[in-house]
Amino acid sequence: MLPYGRHSLDDRDIDAVVRTLNSGTLTGGDAVAAFEAALATEYGVRHAVACSSGTAALQMALRAVGVGLRTSVVVPPLSFVATANAALLVGATPRFADIGGDRCLDPEAAARVVEPSTAAVITVDYSGLPSDVSALRACLPQGLPIIVDAAHSLGAHTTGRPPVVHGDITILSFHPVKHITTGEGGATLTDDDDLAHRLRRLRNHGMTSEAGERAGLTWRYDVLELGENHRLSDMQAALGTAQLTRLQAWVARRRELASRYDELLETVPGIVPPPRAPGRESAWHLYAIEVTEDFGMARDPVIDGLRAENIAATLHYPAIHLLSMYRRLGHQVGEAPVAEATCSRLVTLPLFPAMTDADQDGVVEAITRLRRWGGG
Repeated sequence: MLPYGRHSLDDRDIDAVVRTLNSGTLTGGDAVAAFEAALATEYGVRHAVACSSGTAALQMALRAVGVGLRTSVVVPPLSFVATANAALLVGATPRFADIGGDRCLDPEAAARVVEPSTAAVITVDYSGLPSDVSALRACLPQGLPIIVDAAHSLGAHTTGRPPVVHGDITILSFHPVKHITTGEGGATLTDDDDLAHRLRRLRNHGMTSEAGERAGLTWRYDVLELGENHRLSDMQAALGTAQLTRLQAWVARRRELASRYDELLETVPGIVPPPRAPGRESAWHLYAIEVTEDFGMARDPVIDGLRAENIAATLHYPAIHLLSMYRRLGHQVGEAPVAEATCSRLVTLPLFPAMTDADQDGVVEAITRLRRWGGG
């Protein structure tokens, strides 16, 4: 079956991991620091703090900016559930604000749900399109921390610059379907020295020093706050560094495929392509179309029909606030009408750097056949 996403590995990645295995240091070593330095250079920031997953990065970021019990966090409903779960996991309450036409958090909607207990806002770069953080900041109370969930947008740009510069903390994910992978892994990025110091402490049990530092003369440590083990291993970091050298080539291919999808689907009635935004260049983690009534077939049968033809179309994502767990917390239909309508129409099509033009032609041909069978 043609997957919706697929990681790319070659001998460079394998060699990097093997060298680390042979180094004698499997965690807390130089490979993690090297990966962090490479990420910071890629984004043009002072600090990158690698960790065990994108979800861990979200939790660390929220705690670093002061989110905890009796606080709330503004989140969009169009994201993977981890975005909202992170708020619950640090003791806060997620407050859902609707999305805009770009499928990212709507700044005015976010401002409407801010309350005295709001301690942070998370905006999600859905599918790889950078959020308009400048517009968001203009609508929010001065000083309210903004966390950019950039799990989809590694390699994206705003007006030619990486988007991280606009948020207080940006988080990344290195799951195998993302732009680069460490197997599992994540990172936080910031220009703030104090935030970076706390992020490093939070990923390592709240300790004042790390294992690599205590291998030298500094053997004493203290624990200043409750932290967890969110560390990334040296093997994973070595893989990430090797992968990062090909990021721009992979993103360029994703952009080629996205533009080609736009052209091939332009004449198919009932198919709405993903939005683009001036000055914000997507990294195209996902190519998610919307299926409207003009297609002649509802969204779910479209996904089922493509899967019957060995094309792993899927949904990114069900609206978070309508998932069973969140309904039990009191959320209901009507809280985010734009997101709810969008989620009811979304179909994610296959998109990954190794995808061929012939693969893509097959996807579009299958969509065209479905429309014909549906009476369109």
